[in-house]
Amino acid sequence: MPEMTFAVRWPDGEISDCYSPSLVIHDHIRTGITYSVADFVERTGDALTEAGERVRARYGFACTSAAATADHIRSRADRFDDDALVHVVAMRPL
Repeated sequence: MPEMTFAVRWPDGEISDCYSPSLVIHDHIRTGITYSVADFVERTGDALTEAGERVRARYGFACTSAAATADHIRSRADRFDDDALVHVVAMRPL
């Protein structure tokens, strides 16, 4: 499956590299766009769930990396107000 990473700048200026086991993330977020924390968490959660299900359908097991990325995003997002802004810096295929 095509994998990718996406880099995001959090409201505190920190940049995180995140992993997706599928290019489906492109259907949910875009490079150069800024999202509220709440919207970003929802969009990436949906995308990573979909990506994990694609892995399950193809290989017969869940993608723990997709789940770990979603957990990381939720944990990081908990530090900020829902209306704070997250910027998608880059998206790169692996």
